[in-house]
Amino acid sequence: MCCFSRPVDFVRATKIFARAEDAHRQFLVYSMTLSAKEDLAMILPLPVRAGSGEKAVTFINLEEYPQFFADLEKGFPELRSLSLGPTGCATTRVPAAKLEVVQVGSFEASFVPTIADFARLDERFRLPVGMWERLPAYRHYGFAVFKLKPGARTVHPMAFSFPRANIASLFFPTVHIHDGKVHERAGFDHVLYCQRSESDVTRLTDWRESPQLARDFVKMAQSKGLVAADRHCHRKELRGQFENRDVWV
Repeated sequence: MCCFSRPVDFVRATKIFARAEDAHRQFLVYSMTLSAKEDLAMILPLPVRAGSGEKAVTFINLEEYPQFFADLEKGFPELRSLSLGPTGCATTRVPAAKLEVVQVGSFEASFVPTIADFARLDERFRLPVGMWERLPAYRHYGFAVFKLKPGARTVHPMAFSFPRANIASLFFPTVHIHDGKVHERAGFDHVLYCQRSESDVTRLTDWRESPQLARDFVKMAQSKGLVAADRHCHRKELRGQFENRDVWV
């Protein structure tokens, strides 16, 4: 899911990379081009392990590697578009303390452990009242919140790792809430990338595999461990109108 706390003029060219960090955590890297008229937050719900605290998410600064996704794309020299559809509120007493804010490159980031903890964020960076009641599937999720400035620009890759509730599958947050409303279908302009172990690549039958290993097209030192050098990458495009839901593989 990609949600914005304020209206946006447009969002396009979304790119997401996912890989298991280990048996219990997942890496996620997210980038997009957007235009907005005021300060706002991008909110990414995360299927975190139950009981994850405020420091459960580790943010990774990729400000010095803005071409992360451009380099991933170099692994697929003969592109063939695959327009395929995606696969398949808590009420607690609000703590008084503010959530920790981390400077991650050109933006600030916070991890919100539960829906109730949104009350600890500035109002500009929350979704409209009642929104989460219409999204019951996310009632046990945590949330990565990135505070963005107004204007039209491509945001440098936002990267982090989180403790995953589902250790068997990789999660891609692709549900759209761009206008404060939840629509059954939405327009997608996404490219998804992932790496899985050799024993799990059978899950990726409708993804395109890079001919070379990642170390041949990704700057490994600058990727800060996000990409496994000795594995191939896989790529999938989602362009057009699809059911408005997240992707799991």
